Amino acid sequence: MNTNVILVDEQDNVVGEMEKLAAHEQGLLHRAVSVFLFNSSNELLMQRRALGKYHSEGLWTNTCCSHPYVGETSKAAAERRLMEEMGIACELSPLFQFIYHAELDNNLTEHELDHVFIGFSDETPHLNPEEAMSFKWMSLTEIQNNMLHFPDHYTAWFKIILREHFHQFKIKQLHESI
Repeated sequence: MNTNVILVDEQDNVVGEMEKLAAHEQGLLHRAVSVFLFNSSNELLMQRRALGKYHSEGLWTNTCCSHPYVGETSKAAAERRLMEEMGIACELSPLFQFIYHAELDNNLTEHELDHVFIGFSDETPHLNPEEAMSFKWMSLTEIQNNMLHFPDHYTAWFKIILREHFHQFKIKQLHESI
């Protein structure tokens, strides 16, 4: 928990850095990365966050997510965290970025400019138990349907991404299959 996050403005210009927990306690806008890894059946690799995480523990979410280190590119951070959390190395491509604000458990606030990356692999994950307690592959449609019935089983950012940016994944998947 002694790592700093990169504070940014709404155009993703760096305005400073701050200890990660403090930034979440104060709800300050900072840079983040989210990875969406699909297999050859167009299913998303999802993880269930480990118990003991400082927020959103035990909830289902996208393949992995984190914050770039100061001086690290968003793509390098996404690829690093994919290996650290899921034990998978593969090429990732930027898909889109967005800003969101969400109140979390433990009196924390996510206020992130999130760089979303997409990748494709059929590799079996090797979970870091400090990060993820389980995984599963599901289609985006199956996930959306499940979210309707069990919204409290998913992280805030994952629900926002699927609700507001679902079409961007479909366009990218169609392009990759051509």
